[in-house]
Amino acid sequence: MADLADRLARSFGYEEIDPAAKADRVRGVFDRVAARYDLMNDLMSLGVHRLWKDALVDWLAPRAGILHADLGGGTGDVALRVRDRTDAGADVVVVDVNPPMLRVGRDRALDTNRFTGLFWVAGDAMALPLPDRAIDSATIAFAMRNVTHVDRALAEIRRVLKPGGRFLCLEFSKLTLPVLDAVYERYSFTVLPALGRMVAGDAASYRYLAESIRRFPDQEGFAELMWGAGFERVRWRNLSAGIACIHSGWRL
Repeated sequence: MADLADRLARSFGYEEIDPAAKADRVRGVFDRVAARYDLMNDLMSLGVHRLWKDALVDWLAPRAGILHADLGGGTGDVALRVRDRTDAGADVVVVDVNPPMLRVGRDRALDTNRFTGLFWVAGDAMALPLPDRAIDSATIAFAMRNVTHVDRALAEIRRVLKPGGRFLCLEFSKLTLPVLDAVYERYSFTVLPALGRMVAGDAASYRYLAESIRRFPDQEGFAELMWGAGFERVRWRNLSAGIACIHSGWRL
């Protein structure tokens, strides 16, 4: 597990870099694409990312009265779903290292008359600005692969969860239908950068995102990292033949 965590820390897509430089490189990617991030998600996934996020919140099954943390969720996609699912009865802290992404999410909430129960916090998943045992549940959607030290982020998430608290991670994963590999590969490295260039004016950032998907652990590999961080009852559910996957773990 230590070897896997170290490999991830040195990976910026297919490029091997000093881990000390990774956070700034990743932050630059999301600073550049923040304004078009949600639109690009719709175009890249043909809207399917919405169904995946719905599935994430379905499995979370949030209830009124909880304090939930959504990590790397600056544009508010998951946070707003949690609020809506509980009829605005849950408080949600959105933690994201990129202030431009947080501004997009905050403005989106205000534009849809969501004025309370959402807290937008600039912070790093590897050093969460939250006290020990403070939250009931946590999610991270399509952001874990951008964290430099995934093992540290998982340890931090466990630290801030209350005993009995639950963590779910939605991330791209390994296809369970190998026959689709060639098509998926061609789409990822041809269509995604082209869309990035046309819509966001940034092909390189979307090439990095495609590469980062390939470097992220498969379903079993990420489960091993969660177990190593102390999570229990670790399980996963594949979505769209493994293109995406939700991992679930508990702090007991």
